[in-house]
Amino acid sequence: MSAPRQAPEDGLGPARTGLLVLAVAVFAAVTTELLPVGLLPQISAAFGVSDAEAGLLVSAYAGMVAVLSVPLALATRRLPRKPVLLATIGGYLVSNAIAAVAPSFAVLAAGRVIGGLTHALFFSVCIGYATRLVPAGRTGRALALASAGISGGLVLGVPLSTALGDAFGWRLAFGALAAVVALVLVMAAVVLPPVAGPRGDDAPYPGRRRDLATVVAANGVTYLGTYVLYTYISVLLRDSGAPGGWVGPTLLLFGVCGLVGLRLAATQLDHRPHGSAVVIPALMAAGTAAVALAYPRLGLVVLAGMVWLAAFGPAASLYQSASVRTSSSTPETAGAWINASSNAGIGGGAAVGGAVMAASGLTAVAWTSAAIVALAALLALVARSALRPRETASGGTPYTST
Repeated sequence: MSAPRQAPEDGLGPARTGLLVLAVAVFAAVTTELLPVGLLPQISAAFGVSDAEAGLLVSAYAGMVAVLSVPLALATRRLPRKPVLLATIGGYLVSNAIAAVAPSFAVLAAGRVIGGLTHALFFSVCIGYATRLVPAGRTGRALALASAGISGGLVLGVPLSTALGDAFGWRLAFGALAAVVALVLVMAAVVLPPVAGPRGDDAPYPGRRRDLATVVAANGVTYLGTYVLYTYISVLLRDSGAPGGWVGPTLLLFGVCGLVGLRLAATQLDHRPHGSAVVIPALMAAGTAAVALAYPRLGLVVLAGMVWLAAFGPAASLYQSASVRTSSSTPETAGAWINASSNAGIGGGAAVGGAVMAASGLTAVAWTSAAIVALAALLALVARSALRPRETASGGTPYTST
């Protein structure tokens, strides 16, 4: 094994191409996870099930990821990284292909089970892969580029796939996504270099588990608070007076804001991780509080939403890189904990937001979101040791390629 070539100070160097491929894979993963959200009415009508039953295609998927991410990461931690990554991308291909041709709701659900199992492992492998393509001091920038696929999936993947399903049927949407994933699989097989995974004779990781627990908790709280409101963003826009045809473009605008926020914050994730961990959720909390104050005036709601979701753009990269820097475990295990807590937050946020909305309305939902996300900023403020910059994760240069 040899150490990777050092990236120049102003960029990621030769690792950039591989990271872009990982970003495309993340794009396909996020689109796969969320595609049924826009197609639930069609799916429920096709199989004669209720909307609530069809909704299990999404909620059960997230639940599987929350429960299985860490066990699967630990079970596969000694396997070669590239074959495992390719296997997970292949799992998305199988999941979407089964959904496209499913003759019954049970078969469709089985395809989603395969997707959930895949998703539980994919992000931990992807996070570890991205960190091992670059020197440890570039972890934040590497993960910022790879995780751009998250915003890309939200901005383009889900809206375009939903539009395709509306125009030509939900099966074609799943089939088209399967074709995209097949292309991603070929790209990953050809472009990505193999990287070294953890070895049995590796030195123990010197970081404190408490630091990793702090980062994971902050991530979970951030996602919990975000999805209290974001789950109902279409309802918020509609009830603020947005015409039906404006919701999609407004969500696209919000997604672009997230990409811009990610681009602006990328370098700070390496150089000022503690400050980033305080400022990012604080700005998110301010944005959601502004939504609460602005509702139901559409223009002001949109402006507040732009601030909120621009700040949310770098959140995934922030916590992914921070978890790796705690040096408490392998990057894959750290990524698995982040993946699990993110999905637990997504599911929990949807449940909390729904309960608050039913009891008190959308303004209360926005205030609840702001209060929960503010807790993440407070946690980061008092947990400086868990978020200090580190040049390496285990002493020396741990991220090596073969």
